[in-house]
Amino acid sequence: MEKIDSNGITKEHVDDLQLPSSYESAMEALSSLISGHKRGQKPLIPSKYDKLERMRMYLKILGLEEHIAGLKIIHVAGTKGKGSTCTFCEAILRECGVRTGLFTSPHLIDVRERFRINGLEITEDRFLQHFWECWHKLEENITEDLPMPPLFQFLTVLAFKIFTSEQVDVAIVEVGIGGKNDSTNVIKEPVVCGITSLGMDHTETLGNTLSEIASHKAGIFKPKIPAFTVSQLSEAMEVIQERSKELEVPLEVTPALDPKKLEGLKLSLSGDHQLINAGLAVSLCKCWLQRTGNWEKLTKNDDLEAADLPHAFRRGLASAHISGRAQIIHDASSNSNATEGSRGDLIFYLDGAHSPESVEACANWFSSSIKENENSSVSNFKLDKMNGVPTNGHFQREKEVGSCKISKQILLFNCMDLRDPQILLPRLANTCASSGTYFSKALFVPSMSAYNKVTSGASAIPTDISKKDLSWQFNLQRIWEKIVQGKELDSSSEKGFNIDNAKTLSHEFIHQDASRRNTTTDNYIGSSAVMPSLPLAIKWLRDCVKENPSIRLQVLVTGSLHLVGDVLKVLRR
Repeated sequence: MEKIDSNGITKEHVDDLQLPSSYESAMEALSSLISGHKRGQKPLIPSKYDKLERMRMYLKILGLEEHIAGLKIIHVAGTKGKGSTCTFCEAILRECGVRTGLFTSPHLIDVRERFRINGLEITEDRFLQHFWECWHKLEENITEDLPMPPLFQFLTVLAFKIFTSEQVDVAIVEVGIGGKNDSTNVIKEPVVCGITSLGMDHTETLGNTLSEIASHKAGIFKPKIPAFTVSQLSEAMEVIQERSKELEVPLEVTPALDPKKLEGLKLSLSGDHQLINAGLAVSLCKCWLQRTGNWEKLTKNDDLEAADLPHAFRRGLASAHISGRAQIIHDASSNSNATEGSRGDLIFYLDGAHSPESVEACANWFSSSIKENENSSVSNFKLDKMNGVPTNGHFQREKEVGSCKISKQILLFNCMDLRDPQILLPRLANTCASSGTYFSKALFVPSMSAYNKVTSGASAIPTDISKKDLSWQFNLQRIWEKIVQGKELDSSSEKGFNIDNAKTLSHEFIHQDASRRNTTTDNYIGSSAVMPSLPLAIKWLRDCVKENPSIRLQVLVTGSLHLVGDVLKVLRR
């Protein structure tokens, strides 16, 4: 659990606040590679070469083509859990004494998060050295048929450059989108491949059926190279198995990790679904160690029982860390000037879930996490068991333990317009409700990140909200109100929205009966509000707990990794 100090800054991020201009120049250069065309759209100008042909040409220009096989790669695709699985793999192998490189996406605050050497983000100096070497060499060799690579292709090439130059023993590479046509699929001879749980995501690129999606994911399989996957729906598993037979790939379906094997330790990543990811990571790492001749060295001092899950594996599973996935942050700045007992509490639960399956896993994690807190309580509305529609009103009797604080669960949500909130929001609300967790209020905020710009942890937070288009947030609010009120919401709240009123949203809103409708002077319905910016939303939450010493706000931030990254950026300022 992470704690933010009274200035909103964690110690490890202090050094990031004064970055040299060359770093910002690198960010500007990266921003110029953002193509602007949406996923699934065909390029406006047909190219002589396809994506993977271009990737191979970029690698050849940089002299990396022959070096990639030497990186002894673990290649991982999947819909959900691939970042966590890669993170578990990295931590396990590092505990085994292996020098590790880890490439994941997206980043939350700073692009350097994507490149980890031995568990740490690459340093700014080393990043800049490798970045400009790649940039200048590619720039010198571009032609009409081979322009500078788009952003993700460049970052993938840069990852191979970094891992080769830093002489890692293993490179753990997470697929970006899909697999077959992904930029990372220039890897010809990985040591082992993995496919995590599959579901419906990126359908605009990968197809509208699970079998089509599975076909893309299984596209990372290479002839006779071992592969592992987890239990899948039959529609997906059939495709994976068929592809493995075509390529003579030894395929194993790995079970979820048995918690008893951890011998008292706990997985560092929260949520029952992480046992599935951990089980896959264990199989991938065992296979990697066996195929590289390191397994016997590792287990020779372990007894037979420990050899099944060596001590180093347990240490890795208990220490792996990935930001923005099942992450809990206690916000200390909301109570820094108050004495104990005279302030409320503000706790953020961060998870970048954005597919139906991952949103369900997020909801289960959030519900179990707040129940672990002895002061957690049932929020202010319960499902009417007769008709399944939430009925709202006054507080149920809440637990008053220890500090006698009343816990309220708040949803802070946004998602990209490529997602379907009519699937995501009901799945979130219903999964939470099935565990007895109900949201007192929901806040819908626009993205703070600009999709046409790569920023660093020190980049300025935008403050101009006067020109923000909030139509998407009002759409989210209408869907939410339909879920919790069972009624269609008209567009009067959007037409009457006033930015100035939103800046001064009453703290009494936190206690309002959800049946109350908005008036010409309010910018909210009883159970939800649209906020014109994320910094305003976080300021309002902080002010609420300062003004209400008897409450604890447990804020679930989900729907988008961009939103989670933005929240982290605001909290750490």
